[in-house]
Amino acid sequence: MNKAITDGLVFMPPEFANGLDVWSSGDGTPGSATYDLDPNATLVAADQDFGGCLELLVSNSPQKLRYMGQTPLQPGCYLRITARVKAISGNLPSVRVAAWAGDGSNAHVNGLTEVGPSVSLTAYGEVVEVSAIVGSGLRGGVDMVWGTVPVYGHFGLDFTGSTGGLVRIDDIVIEDITSAFLRNMMDWVDVRDYGARGDGVSDDAAAFLAADAAAAGREVLVSAGTYHLASNVSMSSPVRFEGTVTMPADKRLVLMGNFSLTPYIEAFGDEALGFRKAFQALLNFSDHESLDMDGWRIELDGPIDMQAAEGTKTTFEVRRVIRNGQFNALASANWTPTVATSQASYNPASPKTLSNVANVANIDVGALVTGAGVGREVYVTDKNVGAGTVTLSQPLHGAAASQSYTFTRFKYILDFSGFTKLSKFTITDVELQCAGNASGILLAPNGQTFHLKDSFVTKPANRGITSHGIGCQDLQIDRCHFVSSEQAVAATARTSIAFNVNANDAKIRESRFERFRHTGVLFGNGHLIVGNHWFQGDNLVDAPRLGGMVFTQPNVKSVITGNYIDNCFIEWTNEHDATPDFGVEYSFGGMTVTGNIFTASDVASWFRWIVIKPFGTGHFIQGLSVTGNTFKAVSGNIDRIEEVDSSIAGLDFGRSRNVVFAGNTFNAVTQNTINPVTLEFVQTADAATWTLDPSGYLPFGGWSRNVTSIVAEGAITDASAAPVFAQPYATVNHGANQNLVQLTWPQPCKGRVVVTTRMDNPF
Repeated sequence: MNKAITDGLVFMPPEFANGLDVWSSGDGTPGSATYDLDPNATLVAADQDFGGCLELLVSNSPQKLRYMGQTPLQPGCYLRITARVKAISGNLPSVRVAAWAGDGSNAHVNGLTEVGPSVSLTAYGEVVEVSAIVGSGLRGGVDMVWGTVPVYGHFGLDFTGSTGGLVRIDDIVIEDITSAFLRNMMDWVDVRDYGARGDGVSDDAAAFLAADAAAAGREVLVSAGTYHLASNVSMSSPVRFEGTVTMPADKRLVLMGNFSLTPYIEAFGDEALGFRKAFQALLNFSDHESLDMDGWRIELDGPIDMQAAEGTKTTFEVRRVIRNGQFNALASANWTPTVATSQASYNPASPKTLSNVANVANIDVGALVTGAGVGREVYVTDKNVGAGTVTLSQPLHGAAASQSYTFTRFKYILDFSGFTKLSKFTITDVELQCAGNASGILLAPNGQTFHLKDSFVTKPANRGITSHGIGCQDLQIDRCHFVSSEQAVAATARTSIAFNVNANDAKIRESRFERFRHTGVLFGNGHLIVGNHWFQGDNLVDAPRLGGMVFTQPNVKSVITGNYIDNCFIEWTNEHDATPDFGVEYSFGGMTVTGNIFTASDVASWFRWIVIKPFGTGHFIQGLSVTGNTFKAVSGNIDRIEEVDSSIAGLDFGRSRNVVFAGNTFNAVTQNTINPVTLEFVQTADAATWTLDPSGYLPFGGWSRNVTSIVAEGAITDASAAPVFAQPYATVNHGANQNLVQLTWPQPCKGRVVVTTRMDNPF
């Protein structure tokens, strides 16, 4: 930087030979005495050391010499005043640079240092150089620190000490030397100044660390070049990349001073690699709990193996967050699922193990298992090549002792399966743009509290979020949007699933799921499904629909509340049970369905919104509350809202307990479902036994197990119209289907009664 060049400022005073009328013997201010015609000052035309110069008799102490021009000063500009002097005869004085500081009103600025270091003249004819630096800032080497009040100065020399000596002075030089301070003035240091070569071969790690130490909080510049870092490098200062770096996969670049995705992309010159290295740093002492993607869209032609990106850890249980970006899966063969088919043996006594697996080495961990007797969303959690075994995420419900299985490994944008355990991990404000090419997220096989929030999983090819183990414990999906890639496909022909759960305590809240085969397949219990909208309709008329939320454990201890359940149904099974017949266990119970909106359009009359499908015999309902919901069919009525799918097994209605269907609203539903149900019955002909039929109202075609009240409305009369004051007794479970109630009176009679009937025991 040179203000004389950039701003046209004039710093240099004129040569003495141009006249001494601008050279003052005072402070240099207007009106001060000059050396013009002063007998103590003489111009020398040709000195052997100086050429033209000023010869001055030192008659005072100090003997002042000041240029009367106003030499400008600006903040951030540093001037050096230099003079060469020699003694000719007489006493030997000392000499120093001196000045007078003036403000914008031409007043003297008091309290400043206005002299530089003093130099003694010790011999005649010896040339001595004296100099001083003046500037606004307190920096090393600045002799006169003036701040920002002075806007100009009168600069020159002082001769002090002994008087009577004769000296000669070369022309005074005033120059802008701000460039000498640029390194300290700039807010960055360059790694090349600390030994970095940037040739792509030499190890520049030490130079990076040295530059970081020298920066002391300023920015570190990685100037143009390719810098190889052969070891871990942690930078506490912000780093700006003009060049790029290369590193071994297992070595970390930790940018603590400006940790976000942008500098990593700039550092490695590649979006996907930059993300991998940033994630590696996130899990390794980056001093940050989250990686901000800075809104970047990362183009991917294949999965990101998140554990391989980190490289050293297989477990991680400290909260970490990835936020604010997008991943876009480009069309590539790298997304093609790998498929293996193998013969294997299964024994329900080892419910999560396949043994004697042929070609087990060809089966990928995380693969979906399909075959006879395999429930939905059963995955390979682990394999043992030596033992020829495969560990499953869920038991099989009816597999043969030996049969063929197919193992399909989907490819996921973010694949966490390489971690053995990952907990407290959050992805927020991120879109996984799968584009029908890739699946979304594969969780670690173990861990808890994986949290996806305020994010989009758009058009997954096969799966949105997959759990192939118990890494879904306390899975949380909040305010997310899942959109399938099968919008125009018939509901029953779709294959994609938004998410699955193998463990307990999932929280699925305020999210939207659009046109998947199933929205969620959930094993375990303690799930909270709150405030979501999932819809799975298609453009066909009177076409079948499939389960939206599919629960695969009979006793779920779960709540479904405040949701919009659209063109699909709640399906409740026990398909993940190696011995599905009822034994020493809880049967279907623990579910609360309250405050939801159920709707369906263009469906056949046999469509139902709540379906229980037992996979074994002897099961029953032992706790189900369906209250405060709205059920509405559009474009045609449906028969009723619930049913038992008895294609494999039915329910034992003789053991039903604690079933409540109450406070619901039914629109375009032919038969309301209510339990307990209170109905009015009218007997028009005298009879001693009245047969009442509440069966249409009772859930799931259950029995009439209890009568809790009988109230006569008006008089019960006999054949002679005389009142009958006796009470009848009730016979429950009456009729061939055990769904009728019989009232027996002591004599034939007729009249009207209101009877409350239950299909369960309420205790």
